[in-house]
Amino acid sequence: MIERGDDPADGWFPESVAADYDDPGGANAPEAVTPAVAVLAELADGPVLEFAVGTGRIGVPLAARGVQVSGIELSRAMAARIATKPGGDTLDVTIGDMTSTRVPGEFSLVYLVFNTISNVTTQDAQVEVFRNAAAHLRPGGLFLVEVGLPDLRRLPPGQDTVPFTVTPGYVGFDQYDVVTQEFTSNHVTVSPDGTGRFRRIPFRYAWPAEMDLMARIAGMRLKHRWADWDRSAFTADSAKHVSVWEKGRALA
Repeated sequence: MIERGDDPADGWFPESVAADYDDPGGANAPEAVTPAVAVLAELADGPVLEFAVGTGRIGVPLAARGVQVSGIELSRAMAARIATKPGGDTLDVTIGDMTSTRVPGEFSLVYLVFNTISNVTTQDAQVEVFRNAAAHLRPGGLFLVEVGLPDLRRLPPGQDTVPFTVTPGYVGFDQYDVVTQEFTSNHVTVSPDGTGRFRRIPFRYAWPAEMDLMARIAGMRLKHRWADWDRSAFTADSAKHVSVWEKGRALA
């Protein structure tokens, strides 16, 4: 849904979304940001590149730790927020599509967090994300993806919808197509005055094993897989995974 003032070129994250994206709480809470930044800082051994850098939620605090951060972002509305943050002007941000946009340099780490790989809605395009990450990495460099797992175990026969949030004034639910691996996240917000807003965003889910194959196509192999940023073990009950693949090293 494009609202007044939104630029269609910004995709699913135009000005109407960017305006509230940095609101406190949720993914912006310190308990969500700090562990992610700590892991990325430890993995970085040189310059890093964030795919879908957004408003700099992760990139800015990572740069504050002394890491050289570059970013690729499709939405100008989102990227415009980065320079307004303390230290945000140290990030080198390129406007473009993470499936194909190239930036100068060779990186020790490329990372893509907060389910954003699922915003790429075809398998072919997701493979291109992996290829593009590998193209930016030096030999031995790392590609990290943080993404949730589809909640299919909660689907009884004949049902395709799973609510993920039900609170006063807001309902969120995912609707799955298990044949195509496509799904939509649906957000219904009702203001105190009774007016409502509906937002529907398409995604594509991929199982960890499928991502491992995408990585192999791009010349990378799995190095780590955790259930979260605390590096806890990934199990059948995990709701998400943080996976790290390593680019093959050149032969001596």
